[in-house]
Amino acid sequence: MRRAAFRLQPVLEVRRTEERAAALAAAEAARAAADADRRATEAEAAVAAVLPTGPVSPGAFAAAMVLGRLAAEDAAAARSLATASAEQAELVRAAWTAAAQRTKGLDRLRERHLQAVRLAEQAAEERTVDDLVTGRSGRRRTRTDGEAAWTD
Repeated sequence: MRRAAFRLQPVLEVRRTEERAAALAAAEAARAAADADRRATEAEAAVAAVLPTGPVSPGAFAAAMVLGRLAAEDAAAARSLATASAEQAELVRAAWTAAAQRTKGLDRLRERHLQAVRLAEQAAEERTVDDLVTGRSGRRRTRTDGEAAWTD
């Protein structure tokens, strides 16, 4: 007997491909967010390194303050970029979650379909066995007592 095909199998395969692509995008976005956070932390640490630690001339102090201000601006921009990257990574992760839910829904439909096919095959097999048993019983009665089987 030919098994009934799951009609949504092509859709399920497309959804699985979409889910894999979304998972890769989520991993890449998470990596980019982690890299941006690392760079922001390094930039924030660089701000402290620019400031003078001991006695310096007024010109060196002014230059250090200008460099410190520029380093602080760079650190603030890096932190802003890290925050935006983290938000983007969260959005991409949410898209991955949605893709996984769509795939899971179709997987459940496929499992229900397979269960229905198994139940139908099992019922057909039971009917076949019942027909065989009933047929033998009718033939056996016909031969032993000469009467026609009641199933005819």
